[in-house]
Amino acid sequence: AAVRQKYGENLSDEQVARVMVATSARTPSRAMYRVNASRALFGGRRLKPVFPETVVSSSSIAKVSPVQDEVMEQRAVCTFYLPVVRYALLESAAEVCIPVRREGDLSLSGRVYFTTVPGTARPGSDYEHVEGWLLFAPREEEKQVAVTIVNDDAFEIDESFYFRLADARVEGSAVAEIRPGGEQATITIIDDDDPGVISFGTDVGEDAITITQHAEESTARVRVQRKNGSCGEVRLRYHTEGDTALPGRDFEACEGQLVFADKQTEAVIEVAIKSAPRYDARNRFRIILTGVEGGARFDPARDGGKERSILTVFVEADAEMKARVDRTHSILRKTWERSRLGHANWSAQFREAIMVNGGAGDDGDACPPTWHDYIAHAITLPWKLVFAIVPPTDFCGGWLCFGCSLLAIGVVTMIINDMAALLGCVMCLPDEITAITFVAMGTSLPDTFASISAAKAEPYADSSVGNVTGSNSVNVFLGLGLPWMIAAFA
Repeated sequence: AAVRQKYGENLSDEQVARVMVATSARTPSRAMYRVNASRALFGGRRLKPVFPETVVSSSSIAKVSPVQDEVMEQRAVCTFYLPVVRYALLESAAEVCIPVRREGDLSLSGRVYFTTVPGTARPGSDYEHVEGWLLFAPREEEKQVAVTIVNDDAFEIDESFYFRLADARVEGSAVAEIRPGGEQATITIIDDDDPGVISFGTDVGEDAITITQHAEESTARVRVQRKNGSCGEVRLRYHTEGDTALPGRDFEACEGQLVFADKQTEAVIEVAIKSAPRYDARNRFRIILTGVEGGARFDPARDGGKERSILTVFVEADAEMKARVDRTHSILRKTWERSRLGHANWSAQFREAIMVNGGAGDDGDACPPTWHDYIAHAITLPWKLVFAIVPPTDFCGGWLCFGCSLLAIGVVTMIINDMAALLGCVMCLPDEITAITFVAMGTSLPDTFASISAAKAEPYADSSVGNVTGSNSVNVFLGLGLPWMIAAFA
């Protein structure tokens, strides 16, 4: 969300991942170049860091603005629809007036065909069937159709029938259409001779609803219905009950009284869903209705029976957010795996030490080893096996690896010092000449190859020049200055 706020709301998931890589990736260090150059020289496993040019910089991604669709010339359209698609009225009502509207090009006259369709309510005994063409004059936007309701003294359950728009026509060259979702209305006739039956607004046998838990707090609106009558005022109490979803963490606990006024058939309970985004979870809690007053009763066929009504609310993680996290994680994992420096475990160090180029050519991730790699590997294999004993950074927070590495470097330095002294003795060279020639060349050679790798990999020569000057500065000021300082105090 923060990336989209900064760089544009219309960024794709791949672009978001690339921005995250660009903003979090570090420029390859001098140590990485030096290690890579040393391994390339002695047949070791090449590192595959992600260099800056392979990562799209966040500054190169301009804020994405919505592309405006080109306005194309189209024929005029006149759309007919029903503004209200659900009605509930008492049986004692004389009739129901259903408005029919149109929008778009109103300059021409038009007409729409309507008809009533039976459901559980039957024409003749519950309502009077009507059908025909409804005519609209030019500039006329709305007309109404009256449907007569038949009232009787018999007790009946709630019944429904439908009012449907079937065909539309407009004079001239305009196109007539009926809006999808606005072509049919449901009319429910409620018997008004009984206080009614209380239940949640779900289908019979489905005493549960599912709510998606988003990254921000939301409100769940749970419908409670009164069916088979609506006579008189009805009161009942409600409260929430936690299960795997906990109050305060997943939702706000609530309780109170719900009141149905005379002739009222529906009420709403609002429950606050907390902002607790989860990657993959499905928890539940319950809403319970009890203590109904006013002559109404609970539906015995629903969960809770005659004494109460229970609704189970499932709170699940946002599927779209989970899919987005999976895609982003996949992209980032592929990028970071290629730039990871280190070993997964101790055994991997010995396996890479034994194999040419660390076995990089076996999995198709690098070029196969050359004859130079085989020769260098054969010469340096004993040293690779010795230094594979140094434990990886997985132990003791990396301090064990740090200490063992310093010890190994000290041993190698001591061996080089003795070998250089012996070589100088054999060649009749003073120790000073040996130090500034053979020893200096040995310490600067890896830095030379590291500078070459940096110059080839990066678009600018900053790392290459900095590597050369930094290496020489350390050799002169630290390599020579520190021993002279110690000798001066000694």
